Amino acid sequence: MPTIVTDINELDLSGTYTYADYLLWHFKERVELIKGKIFKMSPAPSTRHQQISAKLHLRIGGYFENHYCQAFFAPFDVRLPRKDQNVADQKIYTVVQPDLCVICDEAKLDERGCLGAPDLIVEVLSPGNSNTEMHNKFELYQESGVREYWLVEPSQNAVLVYVLDKTGKYVGLQPAVESVQSSIFPELKIDLEKIFN
Repeated sequence: MPTIVTDINELDLSGTYTYADYLLWHFKERVELIKGKIFKMSPAPSTRHQQISAKLHLRIGGYFENHYCQAFFAPFDVRLPRKDQNVADQKIYTVVQPDLCVICDEAKLDERGCLGAPDLIVEVLSPGNSNTEMHNKFELYQESGVREYWLVEPSQNAVLVYVLDKTGKYVGLQPAVESVQSSIFPELKIDLEKIFN
C-alpha cells in the first residue's frame, strides 16, 4: 500500500517523481512537479499578487461565462504529459498550478483538474517565483503546446504575452501596459489600469 508523506523532508529533493507520488504528499508546503523535479512554491502569495490574480480571474472568468471554454484559478492541478507521451499513460512527471488557465477541450477535464495543455495560461510573477516562471515554465508551456501564455509583471505594471506559432515556438508580443488583448480570443481585452490599481 502506498505511503502518505506528511513531511517534505522525508523526500529526496534531488529525486525524480511522478503524479502518482504527488498524490501521496500531504504536507504544508505547496509544490509543483516539473519534469519529475520538485519545485517549492511561495508559502503564500503576497496581497498584491492575490489582488491582481483575483481581478484577472473576475474579468477572464466573466468573459468565458457563456462560452464553451472554461476558466480556472489556483489551486488547480494541470498535468502535462511529455510531448511524445500518450495521455492515458499514468506516469505523468509534470503537475503545475497556474494562477489562471483556460481550457476549451472538455475532454481534458476530470475530477483532478486538467490533463493536457490548457489553451491559455496566466502566471502572476512574485519575487520568489520569477526565475521558475520566466525560464522553466516558459519552456514547459511552449513544449506542452499551451497556445497562449501571459506573464504578469506587477513591478512593471505590464503583461508579457507569448503566442505559439506554427512551428511550436513562442513569439513574444509587445509588452502590454495599457490593455492586454488575447490573440487566440480576440474579444478578450482587459484594461490594465483596473488590474494594477
